[in-house]
Amino acid sequence: MTANPEQMLFTSTAQAFLEKEAPLSRVRQLHDEDTSFDAQWWGRAAELGWAGLLVPEDLGGGSVSGDGVADLALIAEQAGRTVAPGPLHPVSAVLAGLVEAPQGHEETIETLIAGETIASWATYEPKRPFAPTAPTVTATRTATGYRIDGVKDRVEAGDQAGLLLVVALLDGQPRQFLVATDATGVTVTAQKSLDLVKRYARVEFDGVAVEESAVVGAAEQTPAIIERQRQIALVLQCAETVGILDAVLAMTNQWLLDRNSFGRPLASYQALKHRFADMKMWFEAARATTTGAVAAVGARSKRAAFLVSVAKAYVGERAPVMLQDCVQLHGGIGVTWEHDLHLYLRRASLNRAMFGAPEDHHRAVFELSRRSQPEEARA
Repeated sequence: MTANPEQMLFTSTAQAFLEKEAPLSRVRQLHDEDTSFDAQWWGRAAELGWAGLLVPEDLGGGSVSGDGVADLALIAEQAGRTVAPGPLHPVSAVLAGLVEAPQGHEETIETLIAGETIASWATYEPKRPFAPTAPTVTATRTATGYRIDGVKDRVEAGDQAGLLLVVALLDGQPRQFLVATDATGVTVTAQKSLDLVKRYARVEFDGVAVEESAVVGAAEQTPAIIERQRQIALVLQCAETVGILDAVLAMTNQWLLDRNSFGRPLASYQALKHRFADMKMWFEAARATTTGAVAAVGARSKRAAFLVSVAKAYVGERAPVMLQDCVQLHGGIGVTWEHDLHLYLRRASLNRAMFGAPEDHHRAVFELSRRSQPEEARA
């Protein structure tokens, strides 16, 4: 993604931080320790401004370029290069919602920006696809606020989060509530994933009482707020995957240059040149569709939903295929535990599955394209 000088300095600082504090060796170490991420590490990342990029200055945030979505996507891309741990995605999704309706939540926003609190967006439900505006978790009005009942799962970093932004059905409409994970009636059970360090959680809400102030946004605002969060989550996913692809293609190209067969580098064989050229073309398309989606979301374009689905459909579909090709080009060493390729493949495969599979977004692209056509063109 294209960056201006300020963004380049910001991302180079992030790159240096990640290379020092979260290299691939650290990812393996966290896995060996059965840990997802170090909360103190996230606090240091927050000090660099990562958590405040989507938050306006009057709420304590701010971005380098004035376009927080673009700046955040650049950080996600850098994180992809080392498959970094940490709650960048869930915290950003929560803040994307809170800044749309910040009244009464200013203190929560402040603690999230500072890295003092970790929050996650609770949208998925057991045995159900991603459908944030159609929850089965319910919220019932009480004399002092609301009662939350039901189960969420696949809550990223849920076992380390202090707060959850829970989507629940209230009076037949989706609403969002801030719920503390240590509240009475909340049960959090860790869930491991394909990724070495990304964890999720199943969260049960059994008569959880929250105050009136826990609600985020009015009923008429909530669908638009959820859509904004969905778009942010998806562009971060795609940007991270672009960083993964960039790192793995560079790794594979170097391997082909260094490895000899019959006295000549593997990279000199025409069949492998053509195969790598195809992957390079797919990579540039992945980067271009992601850049378009980031720009549209940052500008709050009417085409944002369409371009986000274009990006997720393409990146989610092509990335695992490209990474499997890179594994094959490495030969036998590419399928070993000791080689780092599988760390990238795991993260890309996880990103493919979350917030809608490519097939879901292909259908969304078709439907949004159909709606945008004039009536006479469809006749």
